[in-house]
Amino acid sequence: MNFQSYLNHFEQILSNEDPNAPYNDPHFLDYTKLNWSRMNRWFKTGSINPELEQKIKSLKIATKWVLITEPWCGDAAHSVPFIKILADKNPLIKLEIQLRDNGSEIDNYLTNGGKSIPKLIIRNEKDEDLAVWGPRPEKCQEVFDHLKADNADFETMKTALQKWYNADKGESIQKELLRLSLE
Repeated sequence: MNFQSYLNHFEQILSNEDPNAPYNDPHFLDYTKLNWSRMNRWFKTGSINPELEQKIKSLKIATKWVLITEPWCGDAAHSVPFIKILADKNPLIKLEIQLRDNGSEIDNYLTNGGKSIPKLIIRNEKDEDLAVWGPRPEKCQEVFDHLKADNADFETMKTALQKWYNADKGESIQKELLRLSLE
């Protein structure tokens, strides 16, 4: 699906009085509402790394950016906006959204055996993978791994990761994307 279809899907979940699973769970639905707000905040306030913007604008070959995500994913709320903004910087980039839980390619891009998202796969015109990024910036992953090793509960993890993303302001994902081979 394209990005507008993804936004439409997201909005349908939020406006449905009787949403399908997993959004029929009030906790999932509340978290999805937060993700909508967070995502839109980054679209309004996120700033783009000038060096990365120049790199994206100077790409000379067509690429497809496959982004595997879901509206319920907290990490995606902080990464998807930057990926979308960057993809829009060059008309040679086609952004395709795949929903992890609905026929995506996630089984080919597992993280430590898990279906962690978001995942960004950058492909050339021959549909060959040039780069894969995700599910979260390396420094954020370190926070996650530390909390997991300490058997932190979900609320503690969620709060710590949210604080990390707020302080980082999208800088880490952009630095990591800058290091990727995009052609």
